Amino acid sequence: MIDIKNVSFKYSEGEDYQLKNINLHIKPGECILLCGKSGCGKTTVTKLINGLIPHFIQGEFEGKVISAGMDVENTKMYQLSSKIGSVFQNPKSQFFNIDSDSELAFGLENNGIKPEYIKKRVSDTINDLQIEKLVSRNIFTMSGGEKQALAFASIYTVNPEVYVLDEPTANLDQKSIQILKKQLEKIKSLGKTIVIADHRLYYLADIIDRAVYMDKGKIVRIFEREEFLALKDHDRIKMGLRMIKNIEIKHSKCVVSNKADLIVSGLSYSIKKNPIFQDISFSANEGEVIGILGNNGTGKTTLMRCLAGLIKESKGTVKLNGKCLNGKQRNRACYMIMQDVNHQLFSESVWNECTLSLEEIREEVILDILKKFNLHIYKDNHPMALSGGQKQRLAIATGLLTDKKILIFDEPTSGLDYENMLVVSKMIKKLSKENHIIFIVTHDMEFLEITCNKTIIN
Repeated sequence: MIDIKNVSFKYSEGEDYQLKNINLHIKPGECILLCGKSGCGKTTVTKLINGLIPHFIQGEFEGKVISAGMDVENTKMYQLSSKIGSVFQNPKSQFFNIDSDSELAFGLENNGIKPEYIKKRVSDTINDLQIEKLVSRNIFTMSGGEKQALAFASIYTVNPEVYVLDEPTANLDQKSIQILKKQLEKIKSLGKTIVIADHRLYYLADIIDRAVYMDKGKIVRIFEREEFLALKDHDRIKMGLRMIKNIEIKHSKCVVSNKADLIVSGLSYSIKKNPIFQDISFSANEGEVIGILGNNGTGKTTLMRCLAGLIKESKGTVKLNGKCLNGKQRNRACYMIMQDVNHQLFSESVWNECTLSLEEIREEVILDILKKFNLHIYKDNHPMALSGGQKQRLAIATGLLTDKKILIFDEPTSGLDYENMLVVSKMIKKLSKENHIIFIVTHDMEFLEITCNKTIIN
């Protein structure tokens, strides 16, 4: 079904090879996990399988790739896409429509399928995947998790032979991850071939057949499922892999105190009279790290955008150190690292990105931050050439350099391996000791458990 033979690849001349002479055979109906540290080459392998390399992504390519029985290099992209479906790390990059109904039908329409069949297939997809809440929605009003679910559904509608998923759980809550797990179980039962690149592992324990561990562009080891699940914690951590079993959070909930440094009272926000959240109240003190929890689409990110003054609340007040702040004042006091970091990376190099918002360029401080996030070797690279996890770390690094009072992190560990998740956790806890108030919107229970001391459930 899939054969990768003696493949090496690098994105541009002068750079190191992202893949170095890799070989991999995947049988029809197998579910394969690609795992390893951020930047190890997982995403590049997915781009080989779906044909983005070499058809759309330029670089130095050597070797041969057979995918869904087709020679990728010598097969037209429209032929590949009819048998290979992809869900990317950033689902917005694969949408072609504004509304969800059109997006679900688009793949079949693009292949010239009859309207009667399209209507039935879309209906079957909605029922099979239990996505009734995504029907007749504006895609741009969806949460990150809802967009990810829609991206998967749009591929399911086309009914490909091979599914390629790159970090599919990066923006999903626990409930949505369980839904994805059921979706994967369903397509596996139908005999589909599945290739998943992910850092979250626990939800795949009952699904994968093999795990392909990569490091520095090479396939280091291929595990059978039982062998992979039997890994000792110290071996797993040494490999830079996340937990294989899920955990439950035991933090205390955030309550309202009139003596707190930050007091949020009755905050509400609506779009065209449709409430996104209503009468939210909480308080926080310097030194606290507060996790914001809730299912996809409940308004967690919107709440934080409102707190940061990026959007105007319908009603409610925000006080910092006894002073009531309007939106502009809150914006000056807050820095928000967004869920989709592509929206806040503007410069032509990693170094310039770090200096962009600084009045005074402190080279030693910048270099120290980059080293802590393992980004110093990429300081002259363009941010868009980084992997998803590396972009995430860069956005966090720029946030730390601003030195604002309130720091808001929206899914700061999406796309991060265990090692870099620990780096982010340690940096955030260090910041909390420097009189910052920190909020973290996250579905990453492993990260939340070791980083936050209070939670707000929205």
